[in-house]
Amino acid sequence: MAELATDLQTLIHRELVNPRPAIVRMAEATAIKPALAGLTPPHAKGKPVSRTVHGVTISDPFAWLRADNWQDAVNDVTLLPPDIRTYLEAENAYTTAVLADVGPLQEQVYQELKGRTKEDEATTPFDDGPWQYYERGVLGKDYDLQCRQPRGGGAEEVLLDGNAMAAGHSFFSLASASHSPDHKLIAYGVDYEGSEKYTIHIRDLASAKDLPDEIVSTDGTALWTPDGQALYYVAVNENVRAQKVFKHTLGTPQSADELLFEEKDPGFLVSAGFTSSGRFLEVGSGDNQTNEIWLLDTQAAEPKLHLFWPRQAGVRLSVTHSGEKLYILTNAGNAPDFRVLEADVVDADPKHWREIVPHVEGRPITDLEALGAFLVRQESVEGLDRIVVRFLATGEEHVVTFPEEAYALGFSTGYEFNTTKLRISYSSMTTPGEDYDYDMVSRTRVLRHRQEIPSGHDPAAYVTRRIFATAEDGEKIPVSLLYKKGTKLDGTAPVLLDGYGAYGLPNEPSFDTFRLSLVDRGFVYAIAHIRGGLEKGDRWYRLGRGPYKTNTFKDFIAVAKMLEAEHIAAPGRIAGYGGSAGGMLIGAVANMAPPGLFHTLIADVPFVDVLNTMLDGSLPLTPVEYPEWGNPQTSEADFKLIRSYAPYENVFIGTYPHMLVLGSLSDTRVTYWEPAKWVAKLRVADTGPNMLLFETELDAGHAGGSGLTTSQKRWAKIAAFVIKAD
Repeated sequence: MAELATDLQTLIHRELVNPRPAIVRMAEATAIKPALAGLTPPHAKGKPVSRTVHGVTISDPFAWLRADNWQDAVNDVTLLPPDIRTYLEAENAYTTAVLADVGPLQEQVYQELKGRTKEDEATTPFDDGPWQYYERGVLGKDYDLQCRQPRGGGAEEVLLDGNAMAAGHSFFSLASASHSPDHKLIAYGVDYEGSEKYTIHIRDLASAKDLPDEIVSTDGTALWTPDGQALYYVAVNENVRAQKVFKHTLGTPQSADELLFEEKDPGFLVSAGFTSSGRFLEVGSGDNQTNEIWLLDTQAAEPKLHLFWPRQAGVRLSVTHSGEKLYILTNAGNAPDFRVLEADVVDADPKHWREIVPHVEGRPITDLEALGAFLVRQESVEGLDRIVVRFLATGEEHVVTFPEEAYALGFSTGYEFNTTKLRISYSSMTTPGEDYDYDMVSRTRVLRHRQEIPSGHDPAAYVTRRIFATAEDGEKIPVSLLYKKGTKLDGTAPVLLDGYGAYGLPNEPSFDTFRLSLVDRGFVYAIAHIRGGLEKGDRWYRLGRGPYKTNTFKDFIAVAKMLEAEHIAAPGRIAGYGGSAGGMLIGAVANMAPPGLFHTLIADVPFVDVLNTMLDGSLPLTPVEYPEWGNPQTSEADFKLIRSYAPYENVFIGTYPHMLVLGSLSDTRVTYWEPAKWVAKLRVADTGPNMLLFETELDAGHAGGSGLTTSQKRWAKIAAFVIKAD
């Protein structure tokens, strides 16, 4: 690999000494498919800069693609330096030109996605006092309405119209819509750039006009005090790091807001929320491995934050409340998959905490909420979720499960606390989303809503399965499959393999209408539940992070090999997809996988410039990410490990699969220059005949552009590319 890297630098130097015209160059006709002949792939000029870290000199030929004023440019594309913007627009134009021949297919898939979407569908209402609150879409519109109607039935009242608020803006995101306890006001956060800096406004529902209050630079959190005269919010700094909690009193300027909490460590981010009972404000500060908790009792004579649990390296916990008890979900006490403890409100000293649900290795508890007389938790067994309901008075428990082999499950508590009803959400790769009201006393459930597919959908026409692949070291990797009945698993079917594997987040086998456009055309859709996620507990996560990160990439490759060996995938017809940290997975796999194993790769807002990003503590998320990836600034071992797999550092001269790379200019999580630099380097190194396409959305954030239409067209483009490449 070192020799290849040296050769690559020589090749880059040759390009600099003998630059081809302007910003683009013609690819050699013999090195591209006939479909690409005559098109001009962009070519960014290399301007190598070098630095020495831990005695190693590393060169970055495309560092110039990071604009010096990037923090301003992500909010206003016109501020982007002309040479960078020219390059990004050239890549966009090239992608459009190459995909022009599948324009009709892309439009067809877009129409399929539209046909599977009930545009005016409403969410299942949550009751709160005299009202029911819900969201619903509007026919022919991109954004939802925030609505309510009388609990016993009556006329609908539109509280917020996302379409009206989005008018005249190329991007729009609504972070929250929180009504006051007396139902007279609603606080909402909006972002018009995609940078995830939200401004909170407060609307008087009687007049439908906003109050003068305006709270800028927040994460969108808006939490009302019980008297409805003030709200708590989380502020973000210039690096979009959430590190302060304030209290804002209505009718006063933001400059007068009371600072409740400030985090000094740039590696910790702050969050705030109420316990489901509404009594305690919980302020958490932490990273992926450690957090501390502060509580504010709203019933106290003088409500003030007090430290409930101090930070201890590697210890995480969260708190919920009912009556005179606090319930703690934590990994403290050698419980990596978490256990549940009980404490008295009046004496919450950790020395007096009592265990009520023990730790079980391989059974991660992922959520815990008190609801009146019940304690509800969600846990996973062999990658399948289940809900456990506990009657607090007796300790009696029962389990809520579903029969399919692979599914996604969750619960929510709504606005009302003293109730016997729990809202459960369920879907699978074949079954559209369903919402149930589950009675925790009678143990019966009532279907409240089923996702409607206007163009029609028969779950029985599809098959979902859970199988396992064997990793290099013998670990069993869960794999979820979706395919249409009648699809022959005889080694002739193309496969799209989806992976993530980071932050202990599961990649859930939920319902997604996008997948149907592929499986209806004979594809098998597979999800690799690789290490780095939480599907098999904390151990599964730990074995895919930090010093064990390469297990994530090897697992993905092992799953692809298994799909071929078991005749589920046709040899040479596997496409891989991953976004964000999953995009880093795709970048690493592009360098590591055996030639020909992956025919196509899609890297969506990919975290591919890992080494340079983790060496720069000024970037928004870098300090927070050290526990996940390591700190190459202070640790030579971390530096060597990250350098060994970082996609940008390990580009080699040779043939790469067909590749589609997607970025977003306003993305502050994975900055736009990461995919831009990676593609620029690939263009110099890739000697094969396959497509290499890169598109940057110039008015989008980490999740892409805003609005239903933009999202559907984006997924239609991905599907068309996968089909074209196959």
